[in-house]
Amino acid sequence: MLASPSPERKRCFDPVVDAHTRLLVLGSLPGEQSLARQEYYGNKQNRFWMLMSEVTGKELVPLAYAARLAALRASHVGLWDVVAQAHREGSLDSNIRTRDDNDLLALIATLPQLKAVAFNGGTAARLGLKVLGDQAAHLHILSLPSSSPAYTLAYASKRDAWLALRAFL
Repeated sequence: MLASPSPERKRCFDPVVDAHTRLLVLGSLPGEQSLARQEYYGNKQNRFWMLMSEVTGKELVPLAYAARLAALRASHVGLWDVVAQAHREGSLDSNIRTRDDNDLLALIATLPQLKAVAFNGGTAARLGLKVLGDQAAHLHILSLPSSSPAYTLAYASKRDAWLALRAFL
């Protein structure tokens, strides 16, 4: 009997930050559609860009991807993921195995205006808080409901939680 193939090792994208980043939003690891498109939150069913439109007051959804990223940077928002690479079958966080985490502390050290770190979903928060360790005490930490379509909380409830990010723009 042949062993089933192990899931391929998936890698995150580069961070989207600059010296003016005040708020860093961290996901867990890009899903299949995001990886295929090479775009943060590339799954059209993911509500990230809608939520960030409400947070920033800028209509991000119709913009081209590069313009979305530029609009986030102009709003002092950065993006990255907690997990640098991992084996994962499919897109669910619960399938993440044998992971390597990003050096969040090294990135944070390069962001002189950083005030807050927001985790997009429970897995990102659970893993990210371990990586941040004591450094988490020096920042505002927000654990947000996942923007993923797999997390079926009503959009209005997600939006209400995400609007707390406005305080850090």
